[in-house]
Amino acid sequence: MVERTTLLALCDGLLRPTQFKDYCPNGLQVEGQTQVHTIASGVTASFAFIEAAIDAGADTLLVHHGLFWRNQTGAVTGWLKQRLALLLANDINVLAYHLPLDAHPTLGNNAQLAAHLNFDIDTTFGEQGLGFVGKPKITLENSSALEAWLESRLGKTPVTVVPDPQRPIRRIAWCTGGAQHLFEEAIAQGVDAFITGEISEPQAHLARETGVGFFACGHHATERYGAQALGAHLASTLGVTHTFIDIDNPA
Repeated sequence: MVERTTLLALCDGLLRPTQFKDYCPNGLQVEGQTQVHTIASGVTASFAFIEAAIDAGADTLLVHHGLFWRNQTGAVTGWLKQRLALLLANDINVLAYHLPLDAHPTLGNNAQLAAHLNFDIDTTFGEQGLGFVGKPKITLENSSALEAWLESRLGKTPVTVVPDPQRPIRRIAWCTGGAQHLFEEAIAQGVDAFITGEISEPQAHLARETGVGFFACGHHATERYGAQALGAHLASTLGVTHTFIDIDNPA
């Protein structure tokens, strides 16, 4: 058991949310009980995740995608009312960290994806250092081998645009989630492939015209690891219980 204020201080010290320009509030989004016993981590604070966390006995939720975003009206109706009602009725805390969790050099989504895929990290790039560049620690002879590796490790068939399936893979850029807009900056890093969660219309043309492979592996699939790693770290440091709950999402 630990005070909520102690948990928040540790999270904020690790992730430094004030250093990021984000489009959602980072930190405590919903105030529940003051004593934290069990943390449930997950990607998104969906109704299904909240229900599963309650069933698991959690009093605190730690997520990457919280409840509040810049384009919302502020009205507590519909799906938002339903989620909040369930949280408030059970006195549950919600901690959400978006870009700060993407960027953390060891516990973040990008660092943890690299660990899961067995990549070394060389440097970062792009706005707020959210893009990562590195090399595979395993032998990936070509783009086709990388595609098969991604599918085997993430459990999801990626949407790919691979102009040359036989292109050797020596240097890779990646950024989890909806980071397809970083593709042009990734190309400028001299990489052979770029990995992210989603694809939009322009990226296919850029891949074909530059020869750099584009791999959209799923927004959810690429962001399952940061909150899980952070939750495990908090539990180990503070002596509380932690469980990771994965609510499947095809996106």
